[in-house]
Amino acid sequence: MEEKIEEFKKMLKESNKIVFFGGAGVSTESGIPDFRSKDGLYNMQYKYEPEEILSHSFFINNPEEFYEFYKNKMNSLKYEPNITHQKLVELENNGKLKAIITQNIDGLHQKAGSKVVYELHGSVYRNHCLKCHRFYDGKYVFESKGIPKCSCGGIIKPDVVLYEEVLDEVVLNEAIKSIRESDMLIIAGTSLTVYPASGLINYFNGKYLVLINKDKTPYDYKANLVINESLGKVFENI
Repeated sequence: MEEKIEEFKKMLKESNKIVFFGGAGVSTESGIPDFRSKDGLYNMQYKYEPEEILSHSFFINNPEEFYEFYKNKMNSLKYEPNITHQKLVELENNGKLKAIITQNIDGLHQKAGSKVVYELHGSVYRNHCLKCHRFYDGKYVFESKGIPKCSCGGIIKPDVVLYEEVLDEVVLNEAIKSIRESDMLIIAGTSLTVYPASGLINYFNGKYLVLINKDKTPYDYKANLVINESLGKVFENI
């Protein structure tokens, strides 16, 4: 473990265009539950599967049940950034980290102070009325009773990418561009099983590819360095 962290530090020192691509494992140490771990949302028992509840068609057809689950399980406003978020801010401030690409919707990277963040799956902090497109913040949605409604009477929808929806093309293109231009790509806290996000690794042509995840991923064979450890333990040593 120590040898791997030393090797990781050496790679960081030699790189000047670093991109960090993170998943749920980045936020679990802030207390936010992971989706696919044995304690995650996908292994909790509900009347419907979480994957069904968090789909576009379910939101349209059952907004009340969608919001009951969403408010109960997806409210990340009370959580604070952890050591990984903080160290990434330091790397960005030092001019080494050029972009963060995240699958998370919790806004913790921005809360920590990161400036260049591409949110592939949107954010709970942004919400819009489906009727008049008026903006509402996360606090308004999570504190509302029942289905959050706009002053015009329309239903408010979170700017999160639900199942059956496509990723924002502008965000995706910017993420791809940053990976193509990077000399080091750190992929952390993700099982790399969700497409199209998992396909982003194929755009990397730089020098160092590092995978940090508690469990193995299907792309470990591509990496220059694989660290199977919690992110907090790795980043507290940087």
